[in-house]
This record gives sequence, structure tokens and C-alpha cells, in this order.
Amino acid sequence: MLRVDDIEYIEDLGLISQAPNGEISISNRIYQEIIPRQLSWESQSGMALKQAWFVDDDGRLIISKLIRELQQFFRDHSESWIERFQYKEAGPRILLQAFLQHIVNGRVMIDQEFGLGRTRTDLYVQWPLPDGRAQIIIIELKILYKSREQTIGDGMKQVMKYTDRCGADEAHLIVFNRRPEVPWDEKIFCEKRELVEDGERNGVTLVIWGM
Repeated sequence: MLRVDDIEYIEDLGLISQAPNGEISISNRIYQEIIPRQLSWESQSGMALKQAWFVDDDGRLIISKLIRELQQFFRDHSESWIERFQYKEAGPRILLQAFLQHIVNGRVMIDQEFGLGRTRTDLYVQWPLPDGRAQIIIIELKILYKSREQTIGDGMKQVMKYTDRCGADEAHLIVFNRRPEVPWDEKIFCEKRELVEDGERNGVTLVIWGM
């Protein structure tokens, strides 16, 4: 749990800002990039992953392959890795950030929205393509507190807003199930759903990952 003194201290340093309702956010885009990079550095340094494994012949980032790799890694090592983090709720998010930073290696803009005190956080990834365009990927993270279907439903609503706003090429929703009594064969899944608003498809297929 965050202590009031800790929050006031880092707010005085200018690292974060706090809204009247208590919601905390990282102050600016520079800190939004630096802070998660530093938080995930220890995790990155132990990963034997190469960028070439996740880039296709057209220079596009194969994000589904990266997330599938994360699924297996999380299944094999989540207990030991999550225990490294002081704030356990941030563990899954930092692991994903570590995977992304390790692979993109400075080639991409990763914009993140921290949801401290909320149940979500998201990543907006811009991967530069050889023709000068950018591959835009939305990744929404949810910790499962409600039922699986309710959690997915909440995530789909959020992703719909993001894809409409930024013109994403791909959208992914990752649902982390932290309940120890649930077997891994139930936690691990991958399915696709069409994003539909007012009865119309928006052209982006949402890939939902469980882990």
C-alpha cells in the first residue's frame, strides 16, 4: 500500500501529480517513458530474447508472437518474478513492459497510462515501418477482479475508445488472473472478438489473452 508520506515526497519532486479524487498519474511524457523503463530494467536484463524473432519480412512487429512468449514466461515464472516487486499489482504490467522494452530497444515509442488505484493500464505502441509509416498497436491490461466475461467486457469498452481515437492497426487485451486456486490451463487462453459500436464493426479485431 502506498504511504501518504511517499506520495507527497515524489509529488514534491515533480515525478507525479495527484487529482482531487486521489488518482495518481506520472507528470509528463518523459517521466512516463523513463520510470517504467527503470522499473523493468532488472526484468529485462534476464531475458534471452532477440528482436529479429518478432519482426516479419515486411518489417512489422509480430506483437502476437511476443505476447504468446510472455504467456509461457508468465506461466513458468510468475510466482518468483512477481515476488520481486514491492507492489504486487504492478508486477504483471512491469513484466510486459520489460518484454516490450527488451525487444524494441529504443526503436519505438511506447506511451503508457498508469492506472494507480484503478484496475487497468494501457500501452500505445508506435513501431516504425520501412516505408516511413507507423504500425500502431493498443495493448490494454486488466487484472481479473470480477468474472472473466465482465473483465473482458470492461476491457473491450476501453479498447474501443482507444482504437477510435488513434486509428490503431491492432488491439490486444491481456487479462491477468492472480487467483491461486485457478489452474493454469484455465488462465491461459487466446480468443478473438470483433469490436462493434452501435451495431457496426470498427474494422479492428481484438485479440484477448489470458494469463
